[in-house]
Amino acid sequence: GSPVPPEERRLRDKKHLDDITAARLPPLHHSPAKLLSIEESIAIQIQQKEAYEEMQAKLAAQKLAERLNVKMLRFEPEGDASMQYREVRDED
Repeated sequence: GSPVPPEERRLRDKKHLDDITAARLPPLHHSPAKLLSIEESIAIQIQQKEAYEEMQAKLAAQKLAERLNVKMLRFEPEGDASMQYREVRDED
């Protein structure tokens, strides 16, 4: 046989795959993989680790609050809410 051009071979293989299965690859939502320098990789890993630890801390605090039956409310010592119950009077 004569050699088949790569493009024609790819189309023939794709058609064969279409004929034998209905399975499809999921669409690629992100850019394909790329090489990173060690420094970039370390920076990304550190950033992901910090985000993960922050999320874990929030989840742990939420679970602890649920277990102790504590309501987490905002605390604003200088806000308007703390001044509502106070009444300022002059002694004159």
